[in-house]
Amino acid sequence: MVDATSGLLTTLNTGSVDGGVGERVLIDYKEAIMDYKVAELPVMSFFAEPMTTETGGNIDITLAKPSMKLERINEGTTPEYQHTKLRSERVSVNEWGIAVGVTRRMIEDSRFNEVEMALNEARRAVDRHMTDHVVKVIFGAHAADTTFGTIQIDETTNETAIDAFATNPQSGFYGAGMTAADIDASDKRVDSYGNESDTRLIRNSYVRAAGDTAGDLALSDITEAIDRVSTRGYNASHLFISPAHYKSLLDLGDFVTAFTAAQGEAGGAANPTQAAMMPGSPVAETASSGIVGSIYGLTVVVNAYVPSTRFGTFDLSTKPMVYVERRPLTVEEANPGFGIVGSYMSMRYGLKIVRPEVGIISINGASG
Repeated sequence: MVDATSGLLTTLNTGSVDGGVGERVLIDYKEAIMDYKVAELPVMSFFAEPMTTETGGNIDITLAKPSMKLERINEGTTPEYQHTKLRSERVSVNEWGIAVGVTRRMIEDSRFNEVEMALNEARRAVDRHMTDHVVKVIFGAHAADTTFGTIQIDETTNETAIDAFATNPQSGFYGAGMTAADIDASDKRVDSYGNESDTRLIRNSYVRAAGDTAGDLALSDITEAIDRVSTRGYNASHLFISPAHYKSLLDLGDFVTAFTAAQGEAGGAANPTQAAMMPGSPVAETASSGIVGSIYGLTVVVNAYVPSTRFGTFDLSTKPMVYVERRPLTVEEANPGFGIVGSYMSMRYGLKIVRPEVGIISINGASG
């Protein structure tokens, strides 16, 4: 990750080697980010439902739970009154910011527009921050993160720990230790669906993958995740993997042979490449170009922010997370002192997983 470079930018800082003199134009701070919208970042458009609020602190969001059913009505009788059952999710809003400072001497002596460069880098820092924050909440981690306030989550973490606002305000997907009594309970997150059994409904959303090494991926991991998402009434649409998992996917013998039986070719270790290259094979393009567009109907997304020890399967027709914005990214001119040009960039927002039923996180090994 990128480390913060503390202090003011001066002519003595590394990078201003020549200190050449050029004409300087100070830009308007607010113009630099006028069109910047956090909710339009790719990671936000994938995972988060944006909301705005006029109040700060903790925000309560209400979601409906299944609570009504039709009954047979005999002549002359009145059906029993029914009412809605609601579940409340509390979102914690926090403030994040960065201060940028450049000495006027640096502005005068530099060949570049140092203020504009500083603000552009600050905006990229916001991009990195938001992407990293969303990924930490969505995929979880084997270790707690004090910066973002996330707890350790793996396949052994209990649902009660994940859903505890006091210690884990950004929540997560379903944890271990759920029971049949939790289903449809007003203070629990898991709901009944269709004719699925209690045993299948209370399964964990954090699943130990078949392989324990970082980057390991098996087709059985993907089909298991598809099954668990479908159990709760959703259809998995996206698979998010790291570059290490992407390589494993392309190297999988199973990936090649999974589609070859219908072509009259058994496939196997002796001729996996030949089987994949057969005319009409669904993986012929993958074998020749190295591009995976989809697998089992899932859109495959590869990104270096995805941990190499975790990958996720989601139904993104329903966003698992809310992004509550109290104040968008703003820039204020600062007055750090004589001969210094500075600005503050800040924003107030909160993130929380409120739809735990739409995602499954597969974890490679105990270090995932």
